[in-house]
Amino acid sequence: MKPVTRSTFFNISSFQILTMFRRGLFYSYLSIYLRFFLGLSVTETTLFATLPMVLNIVFQRFVWGALSDKYQRRRTLIILGEVLAAIGTLIVWYVHKLPVSKLAAGYVIIGGLSLVEIFWSMSNIGWSAIISDLYPEEERTGVLGRLTSIGALGRIVGVLIGGLAYDGLARYYEGWGFDEGFLFFVASGVMLISTIPMFFVPEGGVKTREQSQGEVSAKDSKESKFSRLSRVFTVFLLAMIFINFGRNSIVVIKAQYLSLDEGFNVSSQLLSYIVNMQSLAIFIFGLLVTKLSRRYKDVALLFTGTIIGILSLVGFVLATGLPVIFMSNFLAGVSMVVILSSSYSYASKLIPPLQRGKQFAWFNATFFLSWGVAGTLIAGPIIDLLTRAGASQVFAYRISFLSSAVLVVIGAIILFFADRMKRRIMDQP
Repeated sequence: MKPVTRSTFFNISSFQILTMFRRGLFYSYLSIYLRFFLGLSVTETTLFATLPMVLNIVFQRFVWGALSDKYQRRRTLIILGEVLAAIGTLIVWYVHKLPVSKLAAGYVIIGGLSLVEIFWSMSNIGWSAIISDLYPEEERTGVLGRLTSIGALGRIVGVLIGGLAYDGLARYYEGWGFDEGFLFFVASGVMLISTIPMFFVPEGGVKTREQSQGEVSAKDSKESKFSRLSRVFTVFLLAMIFINFGRNSIVVIKAQYLSLDEGFNVSSQLLSYIVNMQSLAIFIFGLLVTKLSRRYKDVALLFTGTIIGILSLVGFVLATGLPVIFMSNFLAGVSMVVILSSSYSYASKLIPPLQRGKQFAWFNATFFLSWGVAGTLIAGPIIDLLTRAGASQVFAYRISFLSSAVLVVIGAIILFFADRMKRRIMDQP
């Protein structure tokens, strides 16, 4: 395998920082816009993450993943996906302004972003596969850590700008940034700019790499250790479903909880500082993960990140003041970067090279679907049902955080058994 040049990593990093800038800018405040400006219920607001992610995974697995494996075109999928998504985002803003009803406008955003996600799924699957194409097993945890850390810088800036733009520097009204289209236009423009560095990245694909080690031969794909590890991969995916669904089921509702009048009642600017505590943790530990990955196995890091994630959720349950909220969000960032890097590396060792498109689509599903499906099926209904039963909103949100922590604990138990299965198989001659 030819070593990856510094210029290639620089270009990949440039794409990552712009991508995370756009996500921080746009998605950190969209839930608040849907909930408090357009008037959707808590469960309805989670749909902006659920429906798009369902389509994202369906198209990753059955369309783009298959095409990626067949033609081994990774960079092309990334560039096309970002360009088409940028155009679609502008259309979503324009169409959501047409209905008179604010509720209808909210559903236009949800439906529109669901269609846009079809194009983003091209980029997502291309990104997952190209990292494994370009970097050997022993480097992937460190590479993902560094890229996540670099991306955190973009997210910090995006969240800060998003917080200022949400109400137009406090000169207009809450929701102005989305209502007047500023955040839509900036997010779309950043998507287009992010494609520029990708033109200078290798296309990827296992067929473009040296095959002297037999890594990509059809015989190895069918008869190697990967065939024996297929059951481990299935159990591992189940563990990641619980871990990611637990951690991310509260992502959409977290901003709402902090903005409650009867709760912490934070402004959009203060919310940006809280959100960026997570970004700061991602930046710091994204760099440290590289060193940690050289000393500890992927599974050890994955268990550690999972435990930290549980502590973060418990912190939101028990918090009575903002210092605990800041610390809990910091722990959430630590958990995110450790789990993301180590789980990706762990999964890459279970996936045959020629099947990276389709198999990474299943792995990505445990992460992407967790942003919305868990919120729609678990966190959102818990909050809505408890508040309708007479409970305070603060209590209802805290119970949703607690239920999320329980899911992560279940995931950790399943992960323990998955790794035991893997070790038994690897010990076999």
